[in-house]
Amino acid sequence: MLELSPADWQAIEVTLRLCFYTTLILLIIATPIAWWLSSGQSAARVAVQAIVALPLVLPPTVLGFYMLIVLGPRGVIGGTLESFGLHHLAFTFEGILIASVLYSMPFAVQPLAEAFGNLGRRPVEVASSLGAGLIDRFITVILPLTKGGFVVAATLTFAHTLGEFGVILMLGGSIPGETRVLSVLIYDHAEAMNYESAHRLSLMLLIFAFFTLFVVYSLTRRFKVAKI
Repeated sequence: MLELSPADWQAIEVTLRLCFYTTLILLIIATPIAWWLSSGQSAARVAVQAIVALPLVLPPTVLGFYMLIVLGPRGVIGGTLESFGLHHLAFTFEGILIASVLYSMPFAVQPLAEAFGNLGRRPVEVASSLGAGLIDRFITVILPLTKGGFVVAATLTFAHTLGEFGVILMLGGSIPGETRVLSVLIYDHAEAMNYESAHRLSLMLLIFAFFTLFVVYSLTRRFKVAKI
């Protein structure tokens, strides 16, 4: 049985909170972006698609460094906040949440764009011709026919956020209860040569990663969105 310390549970709580908020925000943001990307292949769409996919090839420390510059006290956003008497966002939960949303963006956008592309425009056009409004078309037509894409996007986003390290460490450091997530705590344990604790947490993440991939591949095989 895995015995976890109070510090481990605290890191788990911060990690799950980060995963939940990142997934929720990205499902809201990624849906219109994915719908727009799936509606054509213009130069603007290709450029946006490349920007969204950057975290797939960009070293996490690079994104973390620039986020630290932008959100820090001398950055555009961080400096502006401080000019209004507010605190900058470096080394805060809000800061790593913003970075996490950007870093996990492709894991939400790409499954949704593929689902929307497979759906096509005909079901939406038919619903529109019958008088269905924008929200009605999304709830009664798009969402039911692409639910597999939404489930896969949510699962991948949650799992990817769970394993983030470089971005979090660069921007948030390792502040207990604020920015210390599981991946950073594992690094701290290993650096302190506390291999037993590092092994326990690493094993948990390894099992969760396998379970997540199993779920994603199962859902991909189960939900097949047919063109109408």
